[in-house]
Amino acid sequence: MTSILAPSSATAAVNSQSVAASTTASTTSSSGSGASISQTDFLKLLTAQLQYQSPTNPADPTQLASEFAAISTVQGINSLNSKVAGITTSTGAAQMAQAASLVGKKVAVTGDVLTTNANGSAQGAFVLAAPAASTNVTVLNQNGTLAGTMSLGPLPAGQNQFTWTGGAAGSKYLYDVSATSSSSGAVSVTPYTVYTVNGVNLSGSTPTLNVAGSASTVPVSSIQTVLD
Repeated sequence: MTSILAPSSATAAVNSQSVAASTTASTTSSSGSGASISQTDFLKLLTAQLQYQSPTNPADPTQLASEFAAISTVQGINSLNSKVAGITTSTGAAQMAQAASLVGKKVAVTGDVLTTNANGSAQGAFVLAAPAASTNVTVLNQNGTLAGTMSLGPLPAGQNQFTWTGGAAGSKYLYDVSATSSSSGAVSVTPYTVYTVNGVNLSGSTPTLNVAGSASTVPVSSIQTVLD
């Protein structure tokens, strides 16, 4: 009968050391490049190492745990970086699409400036905190002198808008809105500056809007509302 001899302890030790060295080298390479060994490959090497380790010189469990943690960390970081890159690309495309959709439209941002067009008219908008029985607009020149007034009468709560036609072409004015309720109390007013969007500026990290009557671009995030 043919006898089968078990591997000697010296042979097992050599095999264990060889597998351990291979595992350590592969793990080190993985930590450096982040792509040379997968968790599945590592588990196969770990199984072989445990199978052939010497009873008198077993593998260090702390070292094995450290190696496996290194692989998991590298793969986790690579996965996270890929996901962040995908989100950034998707967000940038969405911002670009949103900005492009505003070209040719009138948008309102927080402010109290009226910018007249070639005909000397300007559009303003504001929000009333409550219904107003009486609403009046005062328009001022840049030096603070009176340029004109408007009576808008009773208006509902929420967003309202007006067009002033008494200005010089291509000029800027300041305006103030005063509103009173049916009980003669003051109604809170939030004024808006209205711009016409001419194009999209892509020179920065996020798209901004080129608007008529302003040398500065307007961030999309600053828009309070889009007017009809």
